[in-house]
Amino acid sequence: MNTAQAKSVLETALLCSQQPMPVRDMRTLFDDQLGADTIKVLLQQLQQEWAQRGVELVGVGTGWRFQSRPEMRQFLDRLNPEKPPRYSRATLETLAIIAYRQPVTRGDMEDIRGVTINSLIIKQLEDRGWIEVIGHREAAGRPALFATTKHFLDDLGLASLDQLPLLDSPASQASVMDALNFPESLQSIGALAALGADVQPLALPAEAGAADEAPLFSLDGSQS
Repeated sequence: MNTAQAKSVLETALLCSQQPMPVRDMRTLFDDQLGADTIKVLLQQLQQEWAQRGVELVGVGTGWRFQSRPEMRQFLDRLNPEKPPRYSRATLETLAIIAYRQPVTRGDMEDIRGVTINSLIIKQLEDRGWIEVIGHREAAGRPALFATTKHFLDDLGLASLDQLPLLDSPASQASVMDALNFPESLQSIGALAALGADVQPLALPAEAGAADEAPLFSLDGSQS
């Protein structure tokens, strides 16, 4: 099998896959006759070949996938005009703390936010597949340690946590990055960085209930 044929196999498999495909599965396509390094070179070549098209090949947390480019979103949304899910500011702040301070306990999050965190917020993030318990701290009560998942990276269109905006970067405070091509995804990881930037207790209402019932924010960071 020559290079052109191998790229055609990869391209077909990725276009037909409904989920990101890890390199180990791509090796199975070739009965393990192609190594991981060779496959990564072929993927890079495919990326270049699709560079001028409305669809791009990207590496995310759980593998590689084809997805529409952000600039195509306004057109694709006309086919599916459903509004994306909306999350409260309290939920997004909790997610930002976990993303930038992980692994953290619920107590850590409450110390940073300055208010009690509603259990429903943690459950909502777990049900969404964005966070999970990865262990327990060796302290009184052995509190659970929370971290983000690979599914969280997939939804932000990132391959690793290293690609999150730097907290000390001016761009992280203002930039809106349209990361994915489907409506339920987060559209602003710049806003997530801004929420996670302040390690001091945030200026929220003193009552936990009031904070958790704060006005909803859309995924692009705009207030409803």
